[in-house]
Amino acid sequence: MLSNWKGRDAIDDKGKGKYRRRFIKWCLQRIYRGTGFSPLPMIALGFLGIILLGSLLLSLPVASTSGRGIPWFDNLFTATSAVCVTGLVVQDTGRAYSTFGHVVLLVLIQLGGLGFMTFATLLFRLMGRHISMRERMIMRDSLNEDDIGGMVQMVQWVAVSAFTVELAGAVLFSFRLIPIYGWGRGAFYSLFHAVSAFCNAGFDLFGGGQSLTGFAGDVLMNLTAVAMVVIGGLGFSVLHDMLTRRSFKRFRLHTKLVLVSYGALLFGGMLLVLALEWSNPATLGPLPFGQKLLASLFQSMTLRTAGFNTIDQAGLRDCTKLLGGLMMLVGAAPASTGGGVKVTTLAIMVLTVRMVARGERSIVVFGRRIDQGLIQRTMAIVFIAIAVALVDICALSLLQPGAAFLDLYYECMSAVGTVGISAIGSANLKPLARILIIITMYIGRIGPLTMAMLFSNRQNKARELLRYPEDRVMIG
Repeated sequence: MLSNWKGRDAIDDKGKGKYRRRFIKWCLQRIYRGTGFSPLPMIALGFLGIILLGSLLLSLPVASTSGRGIPWFDNLFTATSAVCVTGLVVQDTGRAYSTFGHVVLLVLIQLGGLGFMTFATLLFRLMGRHISMRERMIMRDSLNEDDIGGMVQMVQWVAVSAFTVELAGAVLFSFRLIPIYGWGRGAFYSLFHAVSAFCNAGFDLFGGGQSLTGFAGDVLMNLTAVAMVVIGGLGFSVLHDMLTRRSFKRFRLHTKLVLVSYGALLFGGMLLVLALEWSNPATLGPLPFGQKLLASLFQSMTLRTAGFNTIDQAGLRDCTKLLGGLMMLVGAAPASTGGGVKVTTLAIMVLTVRMVARGERSIVVFGRRIDQGLIQRTMAIVFIAIAVALVDICALSLLQPGAAFLDLYYECMSAVGTVGISAIGSANLKPLARILIIITMYIGRIGPLTMAMLFSNRQNKARELLRYPEDRVMIG
């Protein structure tokens, strides 16, 4: 390879630049394959760095309405919740933080939702800087893509589409918020809540921890929030596929599975909430029929990692909290702004159960066969996610004695799934319990994504060299 680079002195400067870039690209590929470099630690450390920087900015006196500053530990919790697009808070976001603090939160939510590599790529492009092979690999893994080709164009499309949807949502929100808060404050509130909804963050600026309960019967506010959360939760690859192919029959298998599983969870959850909370005087009971349907749809939507709420979460029945926690664990779609285990993972798990029940040897769905390796990775992801949730729930119950177990379960599942709704109130947690929730939110944002990438496209070179004899084990 290096011998090919001898005798290049005769080519012009433009040709030298072209071959130099090819040589650098070739060297980076050899380094990547030889040293085992993995973009995964870079993604995890990138999110951690943004969290720490955000907590320091929020600790500045100018970030608080009192001018004295907010304790760093509370800001660490808030910054983690914002970057991990969760929405759990220990301070009243609308009243404790100033406009500067709100702007910092807005930036943290946007960075957490789209990923820091998206903004780094846009900055590099504006500066005219070349995107290295290592950076392209990090972009590929942050978007959960398989191919490294066209990553820069894909990131640019993600940013443009996200900003377009957020601007449209802000315009719709402004029809309600500007008449209430005036032009300046109303416009900023509209933009903030549009970004918070699209990124599935669930932060609000209305104060008092009311979220969107003041707009429980407002069709425009509710449906706009639902649309923003769903669009952000479907995933950018699904949105691109829908815009380019425009026919369900022509969609990729991934897009079909996301649309079917996400829709089933959204409307199935709506019917479940409606049935369980129909006569509950603390939630849907006092509402008229139309508002019951709207509130049930919104509650089901918020379980998809949204974080907003229009009904009192503490007033939910125990069975609703139990089932709602399981739905929160599922989360949104891969390569989306939401977290959780992902809806396609659940879909593959359900299809695997169907395959075993029918005595089949492979999963066939929409005329396509699912790779057996993907089934194994799915089961591993589900097992690890459930194990993390169970350990966190048990630990939280020990750190917060006296609290209702179901409320702690609800809080923990909300953190693991990066949902952001709370029945106990995160501000009521003790310091050690808050630390556990901070770690859980970080795992919820990084863990499922990292596990999915660790188990995907990673081949063991030695597995074909040695094969052991098969044997049978009784199960069931």
